[in-house]
Amino acid sequence: MDQVGILLVDDDVTSQQALKSVLDSEGWRVRIVPNPSEALAELATGTWNLAIVNVALADPAGPLFAILKELAQAQADEVPAPAEGGAPAEPRKRIRVLFLVPLLMAKDVQPILERESLPHSPKPYHLHDFLERVSELLLESGAIRGVGGFSERKVRRRDQRFGRGTRSGAMFAARDDYHMTEEEMAEYERQEEEVQRKKRQKNQPFGSSI
Repeated sequence: MDQVGILLVDDDVTSQQALKSVLDSEGWRVRIVPNPSEALAELATGTWNLAIVNVALADPAGPLFAILKELAQAQADEVPAPAEGGAPAEPRKRIRVLFLVPLLMAKDVQPILERESLPHSPKPYHLHDFLERVSELLLESGAIRGVGGFSERKVRRRDQRFGRGTRSGAMFAARDDYHMTEEEMAEYERQEEEVQRKKRQKNQPFGSSI
């Protein structure tokens, strides 16, 4: 079977590094694209098994979200009939989609994803839960069989490696720390708002005022 290919659509450098480290450790092929136009070009190639997408880059009214929604809701293709006397044919590959939902956007975006039955995961997230969700979607795509070789022991080692105290671990929480305190939630929201403010300033035409 071909190597599993995962397209990561995210412009958050910290998140990119954390996710790529985890997915690389599974032996999967990962490509990062930081904007919707590159994501659309990559999706058109049909070479990916799973697209993991920061919903902040996928405007529900935009073309990227429309394509991702179509892919996520697509049913498995029928298995081609084998040639006379030949072995059973493999199901055609289909791309699955997982939306990452920053806490600051959850109130507005999560109802849309739930209404459309689109797979999604909160951000930050627990490493074990995240890998389980990714593996489920890869199973649906036909890219892996069984559980893809990830085990409780491997996940515990990753929890230690990517937990608090590491640079990339900001995206992952140990299970005991998964529920944020009010202070942690407020700080996370403040950081997200600052990131969004800087993005707006970057995209603002020169000479205009906020």
